[in-house]
Amino acid sequence: MEGDKPKFSAFPFEPYSIQIDFMNALYRSLNKGGIAMLESPTGTGKTLSIICSVLQWVVDRKEQLKPKIGVDSVRNRESGDGSVSDEEPDWMRDFLADKNDQEQQKKVESGLGSTDKRRFLPNCRDLFSKSVEEKDVCKKKDFEKKLQKKIDTVELNEEGEFLIEEYESEEEGANGEKSKRKAGGGTLDSSSDEEEEEGLKDKEEEEELKVYFCSRTHSQLSQFVKELRKTSFASELKVVCLGSRKNLCINEEVLKLGNSTRINERCLELQKNKKKEGSKVKILGDGGRIRRTKASCGCPMLRKHKLQKQFGNEISQQGAMDIEDLVHLGSRIGTCPYYGSRSMVPAANLVVLPYQSLLLKSSRESLGLNLKNSIVIIDEAHNLADSLTSMYGSKITLSQLEQVHSHLELYLERFRNLLGAGNRRYIQTLMVLTRAFLRVLLDEKDASSVDHCHKTGKSSEEKSACDSSMAINDFLFSLDIDNINLVKLQRYIKDSNIIHKVSGYGAKLASLQKGSILNDGGKFGEEGSTLSGFQALVDMFLALTNNDGDGRIIISSRRHPASGQQEAGYLKYVMLAGEKIFSEIVGQAHAVVLAGGTLQPIEETRERLFPWLPPDQLHLFSCSHIVPPESILPVAVSRGPSGLSFDFSYSSRSSPVMIEELGRLLCNLVTVVPEGIVVFFSSFEYEEQVHDAWKSLGILARIMKKKRVFREPRSNTDVEVVLKEYKETINTLPDGDPKEDPAPHNGAILLAIVGGKISEGINFSDGMGRCVVMVGLPYPSPSDIELVERVKHIEGLGDSNASRISKHWVSNQSNNGDVVQAGFDILRSCKRRGREYYENLCMKAVNQSIGRAIRHINDYAAILLVDSRYASDPSKGGFSHPTNKLPRWIKDRLVSATDNYGEVHRLLHQFFKFNKKRGIEGESRNS
Repeated sequence: MEGDKPKFSAFPFEPYSIQIDFMNALYRSLNKGGIAMLESPTGTGKTLSIICSVLQWVVDRKEQLKPKIGVDSVRNRESGDGSVSDEEPDWMRDFLADKNDQEQQKKVESGLGSTDKRRFLPNCRDLFSKSVEEKDVCKKKDFEKKLQKKIDTVELNEEGEFLIEEYESEEEGANGEKSKRKAGGGTLDSSSDEEEEEGLKDKEEEEELKVYFCSRTHSQLSQFVKELRKTSFASELKVVCLGSRKNLCINEEVLKLGNSTRINERCLELQKNKKKEGSKVKILGDGGRIRRTKASCGCPMLRKHKLQKQFGNEISQQGAMDIEDLVHLGSRIGTCPYYGSRSMVPAANLVVLPYQSLLLKSSRESLGLNLKNSIVIIDEAHNLADSLTSMYGSKITLSQLEQVHSHLELYLERFRNLLGAGNRRYIQTLMVLTRAFLRVLLDEKDASSVDHCHKTGKSSEEKSACDSSMAINDFLFSLDIDNINLVKLQRYIKDSNIIHKVSGYGAKLASLQKGSILNDGGKFGEEGSTLSGFQALVDMFLALTNNDGDGRIIISSRRHPASGQQEAGYLKYVMLAGEKIFSEIVGQAHAVVLAGGTLQPIEETRERLFPWLPPDQLHLFSCSHIVPPESILPVAVSRGPSGLSFDFSYSSRSSPVMIEELGRLLCNLVTVVPEGIVVFFSSFEYEEQVHDAWKSLGILARIMKKKRVFREPRSNTDVEVVLKEYKETINTLPDGDPKEDPAPHNGAILLAIVGGKISEGINFSDGMGRCVVMVGLPYPSPSDIELVERVKHIEGLGDSNASRISKHWVSNQSNNGDVVQAGFDILRSCKRRGREYYENLCMKAVNQSIGRAIRHINDYAAILLVDSRYASDPSKGGFSHPTNKLPRWIKDRLVSATDNYGEVHRLLHQFFKFNKKRGIEGESRNS
């Protein structure tokens, strides 16, 4: 197969030469295996090229391996491939999975813990400060007195429902067995999981050669399936599309919760209820009884296994289906599309799924994804390193900590005398940790770790916020919790099911206080929020077991300047090192393909994700655009209509004269640019500032005489509505100027945000984007403590002797100017990598935004880079010249020097006149 030139017969039409080159390069890289990075500008048919090349390779390879695949599959099933399913016994899962993998499985699916490498000191002392503890106990006692009468009436029922089974952690055997528990102490999800997986045994054997295609959003996955349907592979191969519960759930009672976390929790809770007895007597607060029937237990969409089987059969018959199709099918049959699609994974040739589901090891395990010898395609991989590390971060808020601690305290008070010594010790340890975290955020005197704010010389009343960062070990030592074995504690949380026990008891007390036990909505509202808090706490425990240099702890405590009351606060772990996470995927898969419109700079990605890989084993391919040079007009616009030099740097962009000059530019553009103009701003705040200024100056009214103005909404759910109106405005334009209308609209303007939904995944083909205006260089704010930590980490990559820029980074939000200056000081102290990363973040965002306009070979658009820095002398200033980081197909055609705006206006006039004439001639030839 190496020597033969592959034929891509599935391509639905005659491919362009660059598409053939792309497919050949991808096919060759799959033959070799390892990592490939393929760059093809948006609008060049990249997705279709990937489909036809990769799936052709799969078909060819399957044909080549036909004689031996049957023997190998039997051998693999007998020996096992190292993958871990939810149905494996605990000891086997421990043996196969490492610490991080197990901890993350808990995070995504059921809130459960993992394995251990530290020494545990069982006799933990309570670290609470006396004054705070007494205050909390008083509140609790008042609450208990009011509820005592009602609690007594349901005491017996509570002991059966909420009491944790005896836990003897010291009995662990050498063979990896976990704690001994009383009989019947299985995990809550086990029976529903067994029922759910029963059907898989009836299905075909697992497909040995799999392709996993993942992208960032559900809409991009749907677009992939639409492209797939254009080829014969849609019917020849078995395809399954995976999505989140929020996108696939058809249980209206669950879906109306809205929030993804609450939907996930409710789904798992319903499956947990499914295991309970068919009916149960509940005792009401007034002594009455009510019988709960089978109908209220479990999710009705998962009750009939036959319907799940029918769902799978129909998917097999109908071919490639996107998420909307799966929801429609599940609704018609009356069965769950989420679990129905999951059950199809083993037999599938192609699995289409979101980033999170593939890149998170915990998600891969819970979904049963086996990457061994597979092909993994990661599309839109321009920010892969940051996307990957952000998935492994964790965060817990002050309110979550307070709620969890309160529930633990109430639970321990109620069941103290019924719990064994092991359970009491672990619960007290949980309370030790939550109190230690609370002390940090409440900035009490004994929390020396956040005393950094005082170094700024600000009084406590002046401090509206204090953000600081610490290494993991420093954080643990400063809180005096370094002697607690966090991973063993997580194992206890998993085995004891304490999360649901404590949350359930807290929900019971809350409903008793309201006078009813069976308030399902209220029950879940209370328990669900507590579950979220508990899960956040367990995720933070997991984060603290990472290597000291893999990430940083961010401590954010905020106070109202006047009252001194705590408004908000959180602890957050920011993962910085991605190579270990990515190596797990590369180590299992036959080939990993990173695809995107612009993947530059390649070297940064290599250093952050696979620094171990020899350069000769990285397969690179980059192609130009399919559009001819005359179809794009990129111009660096350094001056406005009145001659003012454009400077949208942080210190100058809010200047009234700068905003007014930008308005004059737009007033001129609407007279020369037909149809749609998309203007990108660096942030929602700046767009709002500019819009309000234009409105008061009358500039907005002048623009609206020619074009309707639309603005990108902050809420993603509203974006579709705005885009629809914007598109309709452009599509309903008359062919010529109607004589009846003295001031006809000639199109629309869309004010958009770099990094928003519009800049990342929306296509502005043809009239929707005849001109893209990039206002300034959208550098991220250096006041962001997480960004600065990433910069510092990247600066030190590959240099073991690199001195740390600063041990602690503290920002005081009461004076944002000082914070920004401090951030710039750190950036200036970077010699190479850190500064490059900061510049790359900006230009990657620019490239993503301006690439939305050219979508096919006959499309055309102007691209205006509005800032004198785009046209400045590359030798000036500390930062490298931004135009060097533009995509090659834009950089090669860039008009980088214009003396005045008049020259820009003439270029635009000629460009649109030429392309309109060319388009008319092309239409006449086709007709």
